[in-house]
Formats: sequence, C-alpha cells, structure tokens
Amino acid sequence: MKYNFDEVISRLGTNSAKWDGTTQQLGDDMLVLSVADMDLQAPPAVVDRVAEAARHGIYGYTDLYSPYYESVRHWLDKAYDWQVPAEWIVFSPRIIQAVSILIDRFTEKGERILIHTPAYQPIANAVKLNGRQLAESPLRLIHGRYEIDFEDMERQMKEGVKMVLLISPHNPTGRVWTENELQRMADLCCRYDALIVSDDIHADFIHEGHEHTVIAKLSEEVANRSIICTSPGKTFNLASLEIANIVIPNQQLREKFQLGLKQAGIHNPTFFAVPALETAYTQCDDWLVELRSYIADNIVFTEKYFAEHMPELKIIMPEGTYLLWVDCSACSTNESDLVEWIQQKSRVSVSFGTSFGEVGEGYIRLNAGAPRALLKEAYERMSRYYPLRHNQ
Repeated sequence: MKYNFDEVISRLGTNSAKWDGTTQQLGDDMLVLSVADMDLQAPPAVVDRVAEAARHGIYGYTDLYSPYYESVRHWLDKAYDWQVPAEWIVFSPRIIQAVSILIDRFTEKGERILIHTPAYQPIANAVKLNGRQLAESPLRLIHGRYEIDFEDMERQMKEGVKMVLLISPHNPTGRVWTENELQRMADLCCRYDALIVSDDIHADFIHEGHEHTVIAKLSEEVANRSIICTSPGKTFNLASLEIANIVIPNQQLREKFQLGLKQAGIHNPTFFAVPALETAYTQCDDWLVELRSYIADNIVFTEKYFAEHMPELKIIMPEGTYLLWVDCSACSTNESDLVEWIQQKSRVSVSFGTSFGEVGEGYIRLNAGAPRALLKEAYERMSRYYPLRHNQ
C-alpha cells in the first residue's frame, strides 16, 4: 500500500474527545474503540494543505465561494451519481447542528419525529432536547440482518409523524438501505406528509456487494420533501474541522433552513475547513480506496479473531460504515456485566448498546477505523477476561 494505516499514533494530549475524554474519566491504561472517528491520519494531501494554510499566519474570517460549491458538486456526482446545482448546497458546521435547527424550524413542540432504533443517540437526543416526541420504530433482526418493520412504521406514521430522521447507512447496525426499502419509506412519508431528513455521513463506506442510494434521487416528489446531510468528516477523518453539506432541493425549505442558521449565528466556516474539504474531495481518491480496503481487512480480522477466541459473540456484519455492532447476549443480556468485563477488567472502551436506545441492551459497538495492532491488543484484552472462556 502507498499509505501506512498500520502506524499507531497517540492522540493523548490533543484534546481528543475520544482518548483524552476517556482516559481522564476511566484511567490512562484504557484502549478506546468507542467514538466514531478514526485513529488513522487524514490524507497527506489534506495535511499538507492545512499546514500550508496554517503557515499563512492570518486566521481571519472566511466565507464560502465557488470552489467550495464546485468541490461538493464534484463529490456528489462522483460518489453517488447525484448531480445537484450549487444553490441546493448549504453549509453547516456539523450535521447534528443542522438537524437540531431543522427540528426547530419544521416541527412544533410536542409533535412526533420518527427514527429507527437502535439509533445514533445525538440525533435521537436532538428530538427530545427540542421538546418533540421521539417515535421509535425498532428494526427487526432477521437471520443476522436488520430489517425495517414497515407495518410498525406505517402505524406510527398514521398516528402523526412530522419528520423522519433517516440514518443512511445506518449507525450502529451498518445496514445499507436498498433502493426498494428507501422507496417504501419515501412512499410512507409522501402519503402521511412527513419531511425526510437523511444523515448520509457514512455513505462513503459501502462494502462490496452493496450500493448507497441517496433517497432524494428517487423522484422529484421525494426530493421536494428531502434534506440530505453529507460531510467529509467521517470519510477523511476531519470531524473537528467542522464542515457539513446540507443539500436541500426544495427552495422554500432551503430558505427557511438558511434563516434558521442566520438566527443561530451560523454563517462562516472555520479557517481550515474549506481548504481541507476541497482537497479531500478533489485529490484523495487513491487514499480513500486504500482506506476502504484496510477497513475491510480489519473487519475480516475481527471476525476471525472473535470466531477463534470469543466465538459466542455475534458480529452483525456491516454492509456499510467502519463500525461493528456485536451481539454479546450469549455472555449476558445485562449491560452492567458487559461493562464489568470489557471496561473494568479488560480496560477497553466501547460504545455500549443502551447508548443507542433500550433495544441495544446486550450489544456493543466497536470502531474498526484503527490500526490493526490497536484492534489486536484490545481484542486480546477482551479475550483474556472473556466470561465464557471456560466453555471453550
């Protein structure tokens, strides 16, 4: 490989929410596989561009000009075969900020917003923090694959749902929704007049045999009620640079959202965000190809290690994302037992299932976007204290 993803780089002392936050709370000996940013360096071309910008030495106010919009258009076309005019693209620092503003602007307090669970909790929490009702439609695990319960979804839509928050691909289960599934969801939203807000931040990590479809591409009718949230943050490991692209085909919806941004005082990107995005979207294709291959190998490595050393653990094989949703119920359906085994004894930090809703109890989420040596050490620690070792 041209790029060295095996290099282990300490992130301690960098104000890392993932590493400094965990070790300050739980101890310096923790290995962290929880927060969904990667322990892999950003593309060298991006690092060089950011360093070049830093050397300029004047960090004044910035704004958005045609190179930003053209870079985003280029990426949407190349990555998802989605051709959009520049005016559809609205900058927001982070997707979660955009979602919160969308909830505030397009629904009223007390109204219901639907999400499929288990679900990425910052999105779900944004519903509650804005005084709306969270309507949870649990996914069904069928033969090791999560499926949408369309009967339950329609029942909830009939009871009144103003917005559907779609995570596509899905976090934490790794599902990549098929075009047919997206069409059925879109049909329900059209029938019951619900806005679709789709978080597509993991859309650049689609595994072999699967294909990402942007729901707004299905038809003009669907596009007119869709807001698509994208970002280079996950793809190129740029989360803290804070730049997201909110694509809104409907002019009225777009203008209402833009007003919400202004009222929240959001208008300028940070100094490094746009140069990083432009470089990532236009110069780093080969890096991303190698990264995807490395992560795919990490997933295979994890699967083999678990099969050999912790065979009762069931990995829900992801169709997308660099995250692994693991069924640990053979060890215990009580999360406190899993915390004792993994966190307290093994000294490994993972995302425990109930952080994705009550339906997640008995599961953990692991981040495979890390050097393989780090994963190996974490798994060896977990294996050392594995509660079912006596059965092997």
